[in-house]
Amino acid sequence: GPMIAATFACLGLAAALFTYRLGAGPRLADRVVALSGLVAVGMGAIATHAVQTDDGSFLPALVAIALVGPIGNAMIA
Repeated sequence: GPMIAATFACLGLAAALFTYRLGAGPRLADRVVALSGLVAVGMGAIATHAVQTDDGSFLPALVAIALVGPIGNAMIA
């Protein structure tokens, strides 16, 4: 429905802005935050797709990303 479309539009905008921050930097911390944000946007997109299709087969991937995602932040810190 329209809420799913609005959610994907917001996620797309957030992904574009995080991608800009990833490229523009200027510091490593900016890039780490941008990459973490892109992971969160990807998780949101997977969850939204699962709701849209009423198919939960992608949810294990969502859990795996949620568990592995913070490891990158810890390695930079």
